[in-house]
Amino acid sequence: MTEDLSRYNPEGSTLRKAQLRMLSILIEVDKICRKHKIDYFVDSGTLLGAVRHGGFIPWDDDLDIAIRREDLPRLRKALQEELPSDMCYQDWTTEENYPMTIAKVRDKHSIFDESYYRMLKERGIYIDIFFVEPSLPLWLRKPIDYVYIRCIRGMNKFSDRFIEIFLGYLCYPITILIVDLVRLWGKLFHVKKLGRQYGWKSSLYVNENVIFPVSEIQYEGHKFYAPHDVDTFLHTLYGDYMQIPPKDKRITHNAPITFLEGFKK
Repeated sequence: MTEDLSRYNPEGSTLRKAQLRMLSILIEVDKICRKHKIDYFVDSGTLLGAVRHGGFIPWDDDLDIAIRREDLPRLRKALQEELPSDMCYQDWTTEENYPMTIAKVRDKHSIFDESYYRMLKERGIYIDIFFVEPSLPLWLRKPIDYVYIRCIRGMNKFSDRFIEIFLGYLCYPITILIVDLVRLWGKLFHVKKLGRQYGWKSSLYVNENVIFPVSEIQYEGHKFYAPHDVDTFLHTLYGDYMQIPPKDKRITHNAPITFLEGFKK
């Protein structure tokens, strides 16, 4: 007997309302990316949900896309100028003490109450924007990512421990120099292996032609951009990705969600 997974996000539930708001954000981002010829693609669990469920993984409470890192300045400018008034772009250029190397587009009429982001001004329902860039092999970049993200979190007081804040400031100049040199190496030698942006732990490490040129995929009844070779991309991240995980592995953020006046589905 096939398990009924709709019990996780029935119509009218808080989770389903949040999912539909994320979808509406993605629709707007998709329009802007297509207008400006920016090749994004649905990423991670969002891509997995598209293939395995035709939309959101039923218990999932986030939505991920990715772009080339070098496209970020164009995308940031376009989103800041063209997003509807009830949405906003967010990254380290828009928020003091922003503790991540990814960007977000947020709804302005809700609160997604993740305790570790309570220092931020904008805290609504969001979609994540990851980046891909030429990458060292994973075994070489893991220590760089580990130190880099902790420097960022320490400098932005993501931790309340003095030693972590102190080490963040102390190690950041050396770490960013290493990252800049690695990025220069990737550019000079036209490295075709792509991974996540430095400062983010991930098992993604694929040839450029696995992702680009992008294809299209159906997601919640809409067409969005996807990696060129979806199967290889998902196998790299998840192995046997069509296997439904056991109940104890069906993970959500479990953060309270509040819908404010003016919230749109």
